[in-house]
Amino acid sequence: MAAVFLVTLYEYSPLFYITVVFVCFLVTSGLVLGWFGLGVPVILRNSEETESSTRVLKKRMRQVKNPFGLEISHPDTASVTKGVTLTPDCLEDCVLTCYWGCNVQKLHEALQKHVYCFRISTPQALEDALYDEYLYRQQYFVKKNDKEEKYCQLPEDAQVVDFGPVPRRCYPLIALLTLADEEDREIYDIISMVAVIHVPDESYRLSCRILYQYLLLAQGQYHDLKQLFMSANSTTPPSCGTSPEERSTDRSLLEKAGLAEDEPELHEENTKDCVVCQNGTVNWVLLPCRHTCLCDGCIKYFQQCPMCRQFVQESFPLCNKKEQDEDESTQILQDVHPGRVF
Repeated sequence: MAAVFLVTLYEYSPLFYITVVFVCFLVTSGLVLGWFGLGVPVILRNSEETESSTRVLKKRMRQVKNPFGLEISHPDTASVTKGVTLTPDCLEDCVLTCYWGCNVQKLHEALQKHVYCFRISTPQALEDALYDEYLYRQQYFVKKNDKEEKYCQLPEDAQVVDFGPVPRRCYPLIALLTLADEEDREIYDIISMVAVIHVPDESYRLSCRILYQYLLLAQGQYHDLKQLFMSANSTTPPSCGTSPEERSTDRSLLEKAGLAEDEPELHEENTKDCVVCQNGTVNWVLLPCRHTCLCDGCIKYFQQCPMCRQFVQESFPLCNKKEQDEDESTQILQDVHPGRVF
């Protein structure tokens, strides 16, 4: 009976045939496009299909404790003739050794020797690797959690006013931090830190700053400590005390030396919210651009950095979910009971 009805409807209604063909075309097109993920409207997909089809590799990280910290005090007044003031902040008793006029090639050869020959865990080990290719050496004992300033200066009889034009054969200042107690070297994975410091002189007036920091591990590796670019202006820029003209000059000098990096965008609000949803807490670092701008919920939707549009090769979280929950609960308790310690 139904077949007879359809045949009769087909004979007397050509529009029915056209409608059936059109519906079949739509269904077939939807299946084909949906299979290849091309051009299907987002509203027709479920939440799992809207995620990035190509997963960004998540870099496996291992948490280690860095016992060394180093800052430059009063960088505006530092120079080769006046010296530089360093402020170490270490978790254990350490030795701060400063090398003026260290040979660039010898330093990088020393870092390679740490990997392939012997571990640089003491100042003597670094001096053996450098073959005494430096002008002057100063050494200080740093007590645990003591932030006492250490003043480093070339002696007057050295008669050094600059280290030559760029590119240079010598770094102005190398700061080496090592653990003083041999037992502590068995506890920490990071056994020493090498900081390359630029000190302004007559031929190169770029303001005093740390150019590179190398963390040397007991297993024979070393890592270049790099800055992360946060998505929010949560900290005061280091050059806030200098004039725009001085900052422009420093920028041009950095570009000339090949050390300039793209400046992170500054935002008016002093927050650490995700740049996409503006709700979740920033937790993911994108590589190789090092922008830290996405939360746990938004990281799965991006193959390109939303800040600079560079393709993301790898990513890693700043902290795991458990640590985030603990931080949030601690913050809630502090908000409810201000001034009370838990």
